Amino acid sequence: MTGGDPMVMKAKHLRQYLEGLMAPELDHVQDIRIGTKSLTFWPYRFVTDPDAEDILELFRELVAAGKHVAFMAHFNHWKEMDTPICREAIRRIRATGAEIRTQAPLLRHINDDADQWARMWTTQVRLGMIPYYMFVERDTGARHYFEVPLVRAWEIYREAMKQVPGLARTARGPSMSADPGKVEIQGVTEIQGEKVFVLRFIQGRDSDWVQRPFFAKYDEAATWLNHLKPALGEEEFFFEAEFAAMKDDKQALIMKAS
Repeated sequence: MTGGDPMVMKAKHLRQYLEGLMAPELDHVQDIRIGTKSLTFWPYRFVTDPDAEDILELFRELVAAGKHVAFMAHFNHWKEMDTPICREAIRRIRATGAEIRTQAPLLRHINDDADQWARMWTTQVRLGMIPYYMFVERDTGARHYFEVPLVRAWEIYREAMKQVPGLARTARGPSMSADPGKVEIQGVTEIQGEKVFVLRFIQGRDSDWVQRPFFAKYDEAATWLNHLKPALGEEEFFFEAEFAAMKDDKQALIMKAS
């Protein structure tokens, strides 16, 4: 369940969406993932709101029914977790048996600093949450104000990882949720005298793309996947022809339906 933000719904409305998943014929639905930033802008939702207990009871019922409830919390900075009300909300959600995983975009002017990420991840682990993703700022909206070059994003991620213990090294990234799939920047290296980005798909439009490393020319100014060019003499990335065919097939279906 994702956005907007599903946790702005009243408990009775959220229940209408989730309660049916506990029916025996839907036993094959094992994971319920809820993407939300409510722990930062509305932690009272889980503590003092009139239906706070109703929300928590719904989570308890889902867990008791054998569902894995993943509460995907968005935190952009450690200060967002630094209030007693937020920490109480975290404690209450975890007490239901739901698991809290954390993710955030890398944002210039807000968290483009390795020390801040290291502190955020270690704080999350201490509070019983699981660091999950560092995202590259999406190529939309006010991105020119917030975006960070890919090489800088990787440097921040690497420097932060060097500072944290193993339990906080569960966060993947920097990751771009691009059209072909979710692409992770694994590093910068040199191959046959050429400086390159090392990339891989965490998720792809074709499952065969997943975990396949590929290489892009080093570019200090690039901030998104479509800014990168293939390295090592390749004319295109390995997935491009197949992805173009997918888009053509989709467009043909749309035209046929219209």
